[in-house]
Amino acid sequence: MGIHTVEKIGGTSMTRFGELMDNILIAGRSGADLYNRIFVVSAYGGVTDLLLENKKTAAPGIYAAFAAGDRAWEEKLESTRATLIEFNRSFESLGLDQTIADAFVNERMDGVRSCLRNLMQLRSFGHFHREDYLPAARELLSSVGEAHSAFNSTEILRAHGVNAVFVDLSGWKDQETGSMEETIRHHMEGLDFASCMPIVTGYAKCAEGVMARFDRGYSEITFSKLAVVTGAREGVIHKEFHLSTGDPKLIGIDKVRTIGHTNFDIADQLADMAMEAIHPKASKAMELNNIPIRVDNAFDPGNPGTLISRNYVSPNPRVDMICGRKDVVAVEVFDPEMVGESGYDYQILASFAKYKISYIAKNTNANTITHYVSEKSRHLKECLREISERFPGAKVTTREVAIIGVIGTNMKLPGFLYRAAKSLAEAKINVLALDQCIRQVNMQFIIERGDFQTAQIALHRELVENER
Repeated sequence: MGIHTVEKIGGTSMTRFGELMDNILIAGRSGADLYNRIFVVSAYGGVTDLLLENKKTAAPGIYAAFAAGDRAWEEKLESTRATLIEFNRSFESLGLDQTIADAFVNERMDGVRSCLRNLMQLRSFGHFHREDYLPAARELLSSVGEAHSAFNSTEILRAHGVNAVFVDLSGWKDQETGSMEETIRHHMEGLDFASCMPIVTGYAKCAEGVMARFDRGYSEITFSKLAVVTGAREGVIHKEFHLSTGDPKLIGIDKVRTIGHTNFDIADQLADMAMEAIHPKASKAMELNNIPIRVDNAFDPGNPGTLISRNYVSPNPRVDMICGRKDVVAVEVFDPEMVGESGYDYQILASFAKYKISYIAKNTNANTITHYVSEKSRHLKECLREISERFPGAKVTTREVAIIGVIGTNMKLPGFLYRAAKSLAEAKINVLALDQCIRQVNMQFIIERGDFQTAQIALHRELVENER
């Protein structure tokens, strides 16, 4: 195990690079204290949306337009080039050489344009299928944003006397492609972490295709692989907010507190509730290698944030977080012939697996099985149709609901469930269903969507604020 850390900075934070230098990257450090830190950087906020498609609205970027055969992809490419150069201008006062930075942008964007034009020409012959070249095009475009931000960051830090090293894992014009681990080892070989600061692209080219496997969560996978391959002492994720006991926007910033310490199991529970502290596949590798992860607020440098470690259990029973998601659909299968029949649920799950739909929670009784799934699940309608056809005597219904989770490493105290249910009743919230495993690290209340915020406020007041 090394003495260095691997630290990830998100895209929104990257746009505030001057503050990052003051709070994290330099922060008054000098000499040896400045180094033994590797930084993995995301593209500047909004750039990946322009390169691919808008993550929230699905508005087409360069890739989506190109994939659809829309010639507007070239216009989108030029407008994206202009946006990247605008970012360069915003960092001029920090010492970024504009000529060098613009040349980097233009080389990458010219290369991408040339590549896509050639693919368009191949497409016109009719012998080349979309599935043969679109994944590669998506990988190529994905890499541009992180390469841009990492290059700029390196140049700015060098201008401030830091021995920063640009580590480009994007595979730009590389003819050889190995696994992600091989790519990382090759590019990190020979670097003395004690005397330099590697600035690493959040995108890492690999034979299996990082976008194909992880889509937009790839930068956290790079962060995780880098920590494991280099034997980091700790991984650090710098966010724009603390990992808190509740959503400050819903509950109030004056009422929530930083969690402080939790474990990887709880990180998985949060991910299941769409409250990812880190991508589950990224955290798993670090958990198995016993590398703790610290989540902090990049703009609150005096606060140590929250440490996620493998074996931590709170010495005192407590709730770590109240969270929830309202993009949930209850899929209820009612069948009088279900009782006593072996494998009924297995057949339902076979349809879920076929359409790659995972469930968040589940309730059963003699004649009813209800799974709670994300309403954003692709092919949900097809899946429901298949279940109805498979069980012609069953009644298959859906209902829009919300799930509120009460999560903690140690909630094995008689009365927690009673207090939670009581606080919801006093807030006049009807609990439609609930789910809790014997391990007692997560209570899930299924409620009407309209009660989403009120329920979190009530539970946080009772189980967090009243415990202070």
